[in-house]
Amino acid sequence: MDDKKKPLLFEDFPPVSTADWEAKIIEDLKGADYDKRLVWKTIEGIPVKPYYRAENLDDLPQTGTVPGEAPFARGNKIKSNEWLIRQDFEETDHSKANEYAREAIAKGAQAIGFNVESVGSTEDLGKLLSGISLENTAIHLLHGANYPKLLELLIEIAGPQQLKGSLNFDPLGYYLLYEKFHKSKETSFERAAELMKTAAAHQASLHVINISGQHYHNAGANIIQELAYSLSQACEYLDALTESGIPASDILPRMQFTFAVGSSYFMEIAKLRAAKMLWAKIAEAYLAPEKPEAVAQNQESLHMHIHAVTSNWNKSVYDPYVNMLRTTTEAMAAALGGVDSLCINAFDNSFRKPDAFAYRMARNQQIILKHEAYFNKVADPAAGSYYIENLTNDIAKAAWELFLKTEEAGGFIKAVESAFIRNSIEETCQKRDLDIAMRKRVFVGTNQYANTEERMLDKVEPTAKLTDMAVLRQYRGTQAFEALRMAVESHAKKGFETPKVFLFTYGNLTMRKARATFSGNFFGVAGYQVIDNLGFPDIETGVKAALDASADIVVLCSSDDEYPEMAPAAGLIKQSSPKTQIVVAGNPKEIISLLNQAGVDDYIHIRTNVLESLTRYNHILGIES
Repeated sequence: MDDKKKPLLFEDFPPVSTADWEAKIIEDLKGADYDKRLVWKTIEGIPVKPYYRAENLDDLPQTGTVPGEAPFARGNKIKSNEWLIRQDFEETDHSKANEYAREAIAKGAQAIGFNVESVGSTEDLGKLLSGISLENTAIHLLHGANYPKLLELLIEIAGPQQLKGSLNFDPLGYYLLYEKFHKSKETSFERAAELMKTAAAHQASLHVINISGQHYHNAGANIIQELAYSLSQACEYLDALTESGIPASDILPRMQFTFAVGSSYFMEIAKLRAAKMLWAKIAEAYLAPEKPEAVAQNQESLHMHIHAVTSNWNKSVYDPYVNMLRTTTEAMAAALGGVDSLCINAFDNSFRKPDAFAYRMARNQQIILKHEAYFNKVADPAAGSYYIENLTNDIAKAAWELFLKTEEAGGFIKAVESAFIRNSIEETCQKRDLDIAMRKRVFVGTNQYANTEERMLDKVEPTAKLTDMAVLRQYRGTQAFEALRMAVESHAKKGFETPKVFLFTYGNLTMRKARATFSGNFFGVAGYQVIDNLGFPDIETGVKAALDASADIVVLCSSDDEYPEMAPAAGLIKQSSPKTQIVVAGNPKEIISLLNQAGVDDYIHIRTNVLESLTRYNHILGIES
């Protein structure tokens, strides 16, 4: 049959309008609140609908465009989604760092980041770069004390035409962290101008100013704050440099943004797409005054060059191999979001100096995404997704509003001075920390599903970082839970016994198993010994087993209807062991008074603040924090 004559499958089905869908949903909700049940809000406050349809794309500014076309939500690359596999090394010994870099390049890395804090001469830099083809490998210099001098050394060694990469020069990022300049504001902008002029004079293809957007993310900021404040930071550089007489068309191509990518997969893809849209809008505003045709002639200057790094904020010390799953999700989001380069941090860098295995795993994750999953073959594969396109637009609108608010308040420096940025981020952190404490945000292996046999105290290496002293605190979301558990490990290391939790299971099989599982997870988070049981035929047998176990905590696990029957167990245990804590799994409000009179000390349930509760138990049991 001719293809043109083939019946179309969906012609047999009448179209269903949004109104029809909504009517059916409301009917099925049976009076329940639509927004509360089906619309959820992200940490940024963005409402996410239960579904999206083609009509939701109609008014979005980025749809209908192709990759490489304004407003650049679809990226700067027209025919592919290529990015550079980058690996950064913090090693300060120049010969060792060079050895690590050459091995990484041989195994698939295309860009290298070097710690150059101790580089002061051509000889030092030569050791770092020895045997590396600068024509084929992008070089990124980190932690430099004097970037203008470093740039001169780099040009002297390599020649300007060979140079690719970046300088991590970001005095405003330093100011953000410490609320002071390393030297002075004037010196910082003078050096920025010097770098721009040197790079332009030698036609070096380097990004000489970096916007360290990862600082916001790793301080706990949400996506809107990360974008808005990064853009404001970039505008502060543009204002200072254009006022010094440098054309925007020379500045824009030499700026790089570094964003951290977290595990909120679709949100992170949308964030990167939104960032490119907003930057194009800002860049156009700076280019336009130069001459009417400047924007048309400098389309590449509207491109945001993005380097992505995997998040530090969401990495854990306990069950560290879960970090590999987190970084894989983050790397996928970064690739699909259209970054120019990506560095996956080693899975164990939250507690020790990465070894060869950790670096290999990080590198191979990207290699798999490129050469086995082919994430580099299709430009902007997220395009047309009703969900992601709407997220992109919602993020862009919210970030633009906050950006304008920051500019109206006097710009980036004023916003840091007044603590406007810090206070808004700390407000977000409080929400995040509460979600983690209440286990609304789950970190597998840390605040949920912990391996009680795991010991990490002796594996943690003391690593003091410059950012540890920052006013804008760089932290990890799991730190409070880790400190709690480390205290228990330290207690045991001093010769004390690890606290024992006895699960007194009785009655209804389904309820006792469910509540025993919940209780085991609850106390396992602190690293306590959890003694589970199959269920006791009577109260007396259970009481005897609990006392024989010399448990510090006994958790009654049954149904609410059977807790009155179990109540005497609390008194019997207290008579023989007054210090034993008696806990009920659940929140049986109707009989709490009865249970309290019987000797119950506490109740744990899904609305319990786990961190607060376990901190209190550590205190009761004499475990020093």
